[in-house]
Amino acid sequence: MKKEILRAYKFRIYPDAEQRDNLARTFGSVRFVYNWALDLKTKSYKEGIKLNAGQLSAAMTTLKKTEEFSWLKEVSSVCLQQSLMNLDVAYKNFFKGQNKHPTFKKRSNTQSARYASSAFTFKDGKLTLAKHKKPLKMKITRELSGDISSITISKTPDGKYYASLLVKEHYKPKSKTAKQLGIDLGIKDFAIFSDGKRVANPKHLLSSMKKLKRLQRHLSRKVKGSKNRDKARIKVARLHSKIANQRADFLHKLSTQIINENQVICVETLSIKEMMKTRHIARLVGSLGLNQFLNMLRYKSEWNEREFIQIDRWFPSSKTCFECGTINLDLTLKDRHWKCACGAVIDRDVNAAKNILKEGLLMLHSNT
Repeated sequence: MKKEILRAYKFRIYPDAEQRDNLARTFGSVRFVYNWALDLKTKSYKEGIKLNAGQLSAAMTTLKKTEEFSWLKEVSSVCLQQSLMNLDVAYKNFFKGQNKHPTFKKRSNTQSARYASSAFTFKDGKLTLAKHKKPLKMKITRELSGDISSITISKTPDGKYYASLLVKEHYKPKSKTAKQLGIDLGIKDFAIFSDGKRVANPKHLLSSMKKLKRLQRHLSRKVKGSKNRDKARIKVARLHSKIANQRADFLHKLSTQIINENQVICVETLSIKEMMKTRHIARLVGSLGLNQFLNMLRYKSEWNEREFIQIDRWFPSSKTCFECGTINLDLTLKDRHWKCACGAVIDRDVNAAKNILKEGLLMLHSNT
C-alpha cells in the first residue's frame, strides 16, 4: 500500500542577468529580515519580553510601511514570511538541544530564499517565481510525480544557483525482511555492523578534505580585498561544494542499502558537540556527516516502515562483553581488542555494534 511522503529534488538553474538581479534583492531582503528579527528577538528577551512568530510578522509588516525600509516591498512577501518561520524553527531546535543558538546570516555564505506554493508556478517543466517576468532555465534530471509544496532557491559561494523542490508523492514501502542490524559509528571506519562488516570512509572524500586543508592555507596567505584572494576563495568554495556532494552521495547509497536489507536498525545516540571538543578528530568528525547519516536512516525507515532505534548515549556498548555482560571499566580508547574474564577475545567495535543491536531490541520489545 502506498503512502504519502515529502521528497526533495535539487536541480541546477541558470538565471539570466535580470533574474540574477531579482534573486540578489530577494536573498538580501530575506537575510536582512532574518537578522533583523533575530536582533529584535534577542533584545526583547533581555528585557523580559518573549516575541512569537505572529508578533514578529506584525512587526515586519509595520517595518515595510516605513519609508526607510519600503524596499522590502520589492520582493515576494512570502519569502520574507518564510524567513521568519525559519528563525522560529531555529529557536525551537535550539531549545530542544538539537542546535546552537541562531546566529546572524552572512552574505559570504550560501544565500537562499524559500517560496511557498502561492509564490511560484510550475507548468510543463517551467518554473516561474513571484516577481519574475519569465521562467527560470532549469536542468531537470529526474521525473517528478506529485504536487510541489515549496521551492527553495539558493546560490552557493562559488556562484552556482539551485532549485530544491519539496514534492508530495505517493511511495510504496520496501518489502519487509527478517534481518536486524546494530551499527557502531566511528572515525577510522565510518561504520561497523553487528555482523562484523566494516564500512571504510570513502577515499575520494578523504582526498578532497586533504586538498581543502591545503587550499585554505593558500587562501589565508592572500591579501584581503585582492583579486588573488577572491580567486582562492572561489576555489575553496568549489571544493566545499564538491565535498558536500561526495558526502551526500556516499551517505545516501549506504543508508539506502541498510534500509533495503534490514527491518530493524539500531544505532547509538551521538553527541557531535562533545566529539568536536577532541581537537585531533574535530575536523574529520565535522566532515563525515554523522548526524546527516542518522537523519537519512530515520526518514528512510519511516518511509519504508522499518524500526529505527537509537539507544542511550551513555550505554557502555564498547566496555560491555557481549558474551557474558561483564563491564570492563579499565578499557581505554587505545584498546581496540581486549580479553574478557569469561575467555572471549573481543574486537571493540564489532562488540559495540552487537551490544547496540541487543539493547535496541530490548527497547523495541519493551515498547510493544
